Amino acid sequence: MTQLLISVTSIDEAQIALEHGADLIDLKDPSQGALGALPLDTIAKVVSVVKSSSNSAGKLTSATIGDLPMKPQLIVEQVKRLATTEVDVIKIGFFDDKSRPGDYASCLAALTPLAKTGLKLVAVLFAEFKYSNSLILLIKEAGFYGVMFDTAIKNGATFLDYFTDQEVNLLSEKATKHNLIFGLAGSLTIQHLDKVKQFNPNYMGFRGGVCADNQRKSMLDSVKIAAIRKLV
Repeated sequence: MTQLLISVTSIDEAQIALEHGADLIDLKDPSQGALGALPLDTIAKVVSVVKSSSNSAGKLTSATIGDLPMKPQLIVEQVKRLATTEVDVIKIGFFDDKSRPGDYASCLAALTPLAKTGLKLVAVLFAEFKYSNSLILLIKEAGFYGVMFDTAIKNGATFLDYFTDQEVNLLSEKATKHNLIFGLAGSLTIQHLDKVKQFNPNYMGFRGGVCADNQRKSMLDSVKIAAIRKLV
């Protein structure tokens, strides 16, 4: 069953998302990049509010570590900091361009001990980048909880503009084969629902598509969230 992930920036937005049917409250700062990180104290406060909410049964929280280069020590340190907020899921962007050089294998090796402690880690892969065919297996072997596909450049394009239906189905099948939670996000709107649902993701993620004027830095629109909730 596909569930609904809504990205929020504050307690007020988290309450809106909860009240209108979000299954996973995702914390990030759209003004700071594709996976911009919120301050740790903000994350901790939102997590506390969500967990104590009367309609939080079965709901999860997630948060991003930020748009960081793939440097093992840097990534591990930020994951440890984020874990202190008691957020349920920690999302790590696997960036791959000249401005963010790094080594996925070294980062995965450094993160494996944290995953073994029970931290739910999700690798976020970006539609604009090319990854090794073996990466999803390596992510599984490192003990990650899941993998999510997103877009790094927020220009309105979705992963549907980068992959054929067959390619997305193969990604979904590979994640399922390795018992990884599989999510799809990146400039999705209500118009994409029918298309995305055919790939059977565990989560569909929304930010811009549930904001005023479809602008990810604007306030959440409760009407849009409710409309999507009815169709998921």
